[in-house]
Amino acid sequence: MLDYPALAAVSAVVLEGSFERAANRLGITPSAVSQRVRGLEERLGAILIVRGQPCTATEPGLALCAHFDRVQLLEADLAPALAPMAGQAGPRPPLKVAINADSLATWFPCAAAAFTLATGLLLDLTVEDEAHTADRLRSGEVLAAVTSDPEPVQGCKTILLGALRYGAYASPAFMGRHFPEGVNASSLARAPCMRFDRRDRLQTRWAEETYRVSLNAAAHRVPSTNGFVDFALAGIGWGMQPVSLVRPHVAENRLMELPPGLQLDVKLYWTAARLHATSLHYLTDAIRTAASEHLCADR
Repeated sequence: MLDYPALAAVSAVVLEGSFERAANRLGITPSAVSQRVRGLEERLGAILIVRGQPCTATEPGLALCAHFDRVQLLEADLAPALAPMAGQAGPRPPLKVAINADSLATWFPCAAAAFTLATGLLLDLTVEDEAHTADRLRSGEVLAAVTSDPEPVQGCKTILLGALRYGAYASPAFMGRHFPEGVNASSLARAPCMRFDRRDRLQTRWAEETYRVSLNAAAHRVPSTNGFVDFALAGIGWGMQPVSLVRPHVAENRLMELPPGLQLDVKLYWTAARLHATSLHYLTDAIRTAASEHLCADR
C-alpha cells in the first residue's frame, strides 16, 4: 500500500521545484517534506527526486506523480458526498494538460472558459510543440494533450478534433525587399524566415510542399505565437501563422500572404487518459465543442 502523504510530498516538490516551496504548499516544515520523500525512496529502493535547482522527478518519480494526480481527480469526485462527514472539502486539484502554443493563442481559451465556468476547476497547462505534447502524456506529466501525433498512447483515448490552418505571411515592406519580383524557389530560399524552436518544421514543410525548395536561409528563433506575429508585422521575417489569428492584420494590409491560397492544415487530436473522472469528461466535452466551432474540418 502506498504512503499517500509521502506521495503528496513528492508531487509537491516536483510541482514547486524545491522542498521549501513544497513545504509551504503542504503546510508542513521542509524537514517533514524531506523525511517523507526520503522514507518513500527507502521503502521503494529508488530515487524519486533529483535534488537541484529546480528539483526534478526521476522516471519512477514521474510515474508516482502521475498516479497521485489520477487518485486526486478520482477522490475529488467523492468530495461532495463525503463533505458532510469529513467537514469542509479541500481544494480540488488542477487538471494537467499539454497544449501547443498556437492552439493556446487561438481556439483553446474558448474551451478553457467553458470548462472553468462549468466546473470552477483550475487548469495546469504545459506548452509544448504539437508534435511532442503526446510525449508529455506518455511520461505521465499530464493527463491529456492537444497533439498532432495520432499514434495511440497506452491507457488513453484519441479523438480527431480538426485542423488548424496556417498560411505563410510577411509584412508589405518585407515582401518589397525580399520578393520584389514575386515569390519563387530562389527568392524563398534566400529570404529570412522564423522558427518557433529547433523542432519547428512548419516553414520547411510549406516550402518543400509548395516550391520544392529546402530552406537554407538564416532563421530567427521566436518561441512565442504572439512574437511570431509581431516579428512578421515588424518586417523581420516571414513565417507560418494561424490564419484565424492574423486575419485582422491581413484585412488592414499589415500582413500579406506569400502567395495567397497556398495554405497548410495541421491535424490536431485530443488524447486523454481513460480515467472516470468527472473533470476530465467535462474538459473533453469543452474541447470537442470549441474545436468544432474554431478548427477546420478534416479534409
